[in-house]
Amino acid sequence: MATRPRRTHPNLRLIPRLSAGIALCLLSTAAPAAAQNDILVVGGEGRHCGEDPECINRLHPAIPMAARAQPGQTIVFRVRNASDFDLDPASTYDDPREGDPQIGTVHPLTGPVHIEGAEPGDVLAVTLLDIAPGRFGYTSVSPIGFVSDHVTGSFRAEWRLDRTEAVSDHVPGVRIPNASFPGILTVLPGPEQHAAMLSREAELRALGGAGFPPHALHASPAAVCGPGGSHADECLRTLPPREHGGNLDIRYLQVGVTVYLPCYIPGCGLAIGDPHFAQGDGEVSGTAIEMDADFTVTTRLITDGPALTRGPHFEGPVRVLDIPSRRFYATTGFPLKAVGEVPPDMRYLGASERIAGLRNLSKDVSLAARNALLAMIDYMTATYGLTPEQAYVVASVAVDLRIAQLVDAPNVGVTALLPLDVFRER
Repeated sequence: MATRPRRTHPNLRLIPRLSAGIALCLLSTAAPAAAQNDILVVGGEGRHCGEDPECINRLHPAIPMAARAQPGQTIVFRVRNASDFDLDPASTYDDPREGDPQIGTVHPLTGPVHIEGAEPGDVLAVTLLDIAPGRFGYTSVSPIGFVSDHVTGSFRAEWRLDRTEAVSDHVPGVRIPNASFPGILTVLPGPEQHAAMLSREAELRALGGAGFPPHALHASPAAVCGPGGSHADECLRTLPPREHGGNLDIRYLQVGVTVYLPCYIPGCGLAIGDPHFAQGDGEVSGTAIEMDADFTVTTRLITDGPALTRGPHFEGPVRVLDIPSRRFYATTGFPLKAVGEVPPDMRYLGASERIAGLRNLSKDVSLAARNALLAMIDYMTATYGLTPEQAYVVASVAVDLRIAQLVDAPNVGVTALLPLDVFRER
């Protein structure tokens, strides 16, 4: 990506990137003498996160704040795509960081921003005002995908984006409506929370569970998390969500929604990353439509807010819950399997022989979801002539996996919901 200079006078320069309503609001409400300082712009320098002093890709209480904002102030986060690579197909830039098997470049987060007056125990309310998508995006079949043991071929769809839709020559005949949101909204963990998260994830990996340990290569900020950094072996990866927020990947966090995050340290340390143009519930191939984007937000502090011990809360307009289509097609799934099969995500539990001999698992939502998704992939390949890899990608960006019921033992139910209007001929 081209170097993006810092914007020191944002009111005039940011207005073209914002929606008309937001732009008019900013112009009409800002006092003339103070207007130049009302919008804080964070991030965007350099070719990648390592060259941007307002970008991080690890989490640790020792990471310094990149900027400071008042509650209620408008903040624009200039955010890079999840892989932190140049998405322009015409680019000739040869990024020396490619090829790291631990994907140490994931995820670049813009921030952290110190919110003035915030103290541990407060709740930070973050309202999304506008999302300006970049021009290009991608979706790939990833090894971390939900059924990548069934759909094993490598595939990457490159998308052209605007404010309305995404189209790709790699998935012809499909258009995906704009439903942009940040995959990551987070605050920094405090020392106590950080220690608990680090140790519990290490325990899980020791038994063969999935997870990503600290990894210093390509870590930002390098002085804290990089090779030789002050906390190189302690910085949390950004891949899983946790109580502080993080990689939530909730497609409903769109413009108009307010997210409630816990503050663990003075100033909270707000950061945003992983921009998505569209995603189905589940992000099943391992990626959504990944893009660069500018997020415009505002914040407020709540001193008697909800207890967020199990994870963030959010609220907003019901329109974000709708599927973007006049008609849909759905498949169902139950926790059924073949004799001898052990679902990949259960192998670390050490009960493989018992599981392998069963044809039915009790109340296993993950297995029910896998079966609903596989049925939907089969449906799209048979009905629309897609390859399994293309169908997997369409499912990742457009199909919603929804829980039907959790009480009808042994067979809990999951549905896979496909909005049919993504196919142009419909």
